[in-house]
Amino acid sequence: MQLYNTLSAEERARLIDEAGQERLTLSFYAYAKIENPKKFRDDLFIVWNALDALGRIYVAHEGINAQMSVPAENFEAFRDTLEVYDFMKGIRLNVAVEQDNHSFLKLTIKVRNKIVADGLNDETFDVTNKGIHLKAQEFNNMLEDPNTIVVDFRNHYESEVGHFEGAITPDVENFRESLPIINEQLQDYKEDKNLLMYCTGGIRCEKASAYFKHQGFKNVYQLEGGIIEYTRQIKEENIESKFIGKNFVFDHRLGERITDDIISQCHQCGKPCDNHTNCANDACHLLFIQCDECKAIMENTCSTECHEIIHLPQEEQVARRKGLQVGNKVFRKGKSEALKFKNSGDLSTQTLAKATTKPETKDIRQKIKVKKTLIGRAEHYFTKSKIAQFLIENNELAVGDKVLISGPTTGEQEIKITQIFVDGEFSSSAKVGDQITFELPFRVRLSDKLYKILQD
Repeated sequence: MQLYNTLSAEERARLIDEAGQERLTLSFYAYAKIENPKKFRDDLFIVWNALDALGRIYVAHEGINAQMSVPAENFEAFRDTLEVYDFMKGIRLNVAVEQDNHSFLKLTIKVRNKIVADGLNDETFDVTNKGIHLKAQEFNNMLEDPNTIVVDFRNHYESEVGHFEGAITPDVENFRESLPIINEQLQDYKEDKNLLMYCTGGIRCEKASAYFKHQGFKNVYQLEGGIIEYTRQIKEENIESKFIGKNFVFDHRLGERITDDIISQCHQCGKPCDNHTNCANDACHLLFIQCDECKAIMENTCSTECHEIIHLPQEEQVARRKGLQVGNKVFRKGKSEALKFKNSGDLSTQTLAKATTKPETKDIRQKIKVKKTLIGRAEHYFTKSKIAQFLIENNELAVGDKVLISGPTTGEQEIKITQIFVDGEFSSSAKVGDQITFELPFRVRLSDKLYKILQD
């Protein structure tokens, strides 16, 4: 019986594309007393794997914390798997503002000591004595109260690209760091101020609100469902957004646009930008903000050193990493002396620029709008000449076709083919087995796939 993921991210991405089905990105959490987390974990894996559900899920004696991607056509069946458990009956599923079929490419369910690393001893206070939950309009109303202090319980790289007006944004690397800092900072306001807190999906505030009530704060409130649910409500009820910018999310997308305000800068050149990048150097994986121009010049790297390293032979890159603690540092590291325009701590909501396009929110049962077929894969990128090389493995490609180049680092880039070279000679088309090259303003990697966009 399969209890663990057996496919690579590349293999899973290919299967998703071949299936051609819309997927839904969602998140949820629940605090509950789970006697046997290991059995609970295995039971979930079996039923979710059968539904082609993917994601990153943590389970513990105290409950479950999940960020997932589910085929839209299996959404109701997925919800039924939750209804089996009393503590998840009627649970709210936070649906992503923007959808991406590749948001998760593995089903990973891990048993942890806690579903959120908060550093708290739950035996020392009543974790069920939580703050009052507020819906979007109620939250907005309380923000207008001069007697309110609003606190962002996310990390510095999350709040930098978007946060609520007037919020305290602690300069912290993780949730556990923020609790004692905020407690000390607000010591003089326990009796007479409204403590208003928020996070991405609400789970951090569930524990934080109980902790601060235990610390003596009298008026504790939290945003119900976090920024994700707030966004859903303001869109459905046509409420003014008091959240400015982008909501950072912990999957392939790295962010959902809430308003078209850009309040952060490219960490390398200082231009208005709020797109996060993971450094392409496998010994680094620094999480930072990078504009399209710097992305092209630096090829997804955070520094000159990392840029030089990615052009070394793979064997030498591996040798240099030997003995170093590299691993997966995604989301655990967002500061470096190389990032000249990094901001954290006391942040502003001043708009530096406006996003040029606002992505369309898709209904969970809506059929995919961009139909595509996989036709090939990347083989090489010639940096100096900015030429990409692909191998055609399926179907044909012709001048005038629109294509999509997709990969974990590259993201999704649409272009129109204006020239094709087959074996170095100009051609109007390419067939299966042809090795083709064409100009491309951005680097491609071996993990990148080439799709032809099908016209309706």
